Amino acid sequence: MKRIMLSVITRLLFCPSFARASDAPAGSIRTLKGNATIIRNKNAVETKIGSRVFQKDSLKTGVDGSIAIVFKDDTLLSIGPNSEVVINEFLFSPAEGKLSIITRLIKGTSAYLSGIIAKISPESVRFETPVANIGIRGTKFAVMVEGPAE
Repeated sequence: MKRIMLSVITRLLFCPSFARASDAPAGSIRTLKGNATIIRNKNAVETKIGSRVFQKDSLKTGVDGSIAIVFKDDTLLSIGPNSEVVINEFLFSPAEGKLSIITRLIKGTSAYLSGIIAKISPESVRFETPVANIGIRGTKFAVMVEGPAE
């Protein structure tokens, strides 16, 4: 049993390929009101203050919902009622030069306040909508995308 534990510990310490960047949380939920859900791998996961948010997660809010996320680089993203945002990519490893945050607003409203990635590498930050891509050069903005008539 000791040999197995030693082998597992050794592999974890000396083989960092086990922990991919996409497995690391991009950030966490700072505030949450009303109906709001994290969709991960096509499944709804428990959503509460402190819940971790990962690359490729979708965040959806209902008519009374809102979410605020703080990313690992201190970027703040708020999502208003009846909204959907996808975190397409999040890389934050300044020592390795890996910096990227790409989000997509499918519908609804969102407000953004830039963090460290935008300060170090503004060309690595992109906010996409169905009709335009926004390259982040400033520090904050708000955007609204109307969904199709229902």
